[in-house]
Amino acid sequence: MLARSPAVASAGRISRQRIYLVMLGTAAVVALIDHITKWIVSSHLALGQQIWPGSFVSIDHVENSGAAFSVLPQLHWLYLAVALAVSLYIVFFGYRYGTTWYRQVLIGMILGGALSNGVDRLVQGSVVDFIDFHFWPVFNIADSCIVVAIVLLLVLSFVPSSHSPASPTSPAAS
Repeated sequence: MLARSPAVASAGRISRQRIYLVMLGTAAVVALIDHITKWIVSSHLALGQQIWPGSFVSIDHVENSGAAFSVLPQLHWLYLAVALAVSLYIVFFGYRYGTTWYRQVLIGMILGGALSNGVDRLVQGSVVDFIDFHFWPVFNIADSCIVVAIVLLLVLSFVPSSHSPASPTSPAAS
């Protein structure tokens, strides 16, 4: 009976609205920063040109039509389909995992990176990569946001949540 009350239903909508606001806002910021940095690199460096070649990290203008590490460039449409599937999954089911603000931000980072690289693949047929540490394949902001967010979500999955019933701070654990 209480679950159907207008106050509880309203609180649930506000919570879900906040989750989506944080996730989609983060995704928009990631996509915007990624596209701005790709535009700067593309408009100021010729394809294959490099800045700071002898330093620890350099800026290289590279176009990648494959997946991570330029693997299998002929599967362009598969990568586009995966980006679309990940994005749709996050949009429809991401609120279930976004129980805290930092999880919402991390899920938004994955969404923003997937959408940004997906749009590039759809429009240009490739993704501009430019961050080069010389011991790792060249990547971009979207790639780094996806990887960092996935790693942090995996780490967080092993950390007990203060919202779980078995946590030491909950009354059930006493």
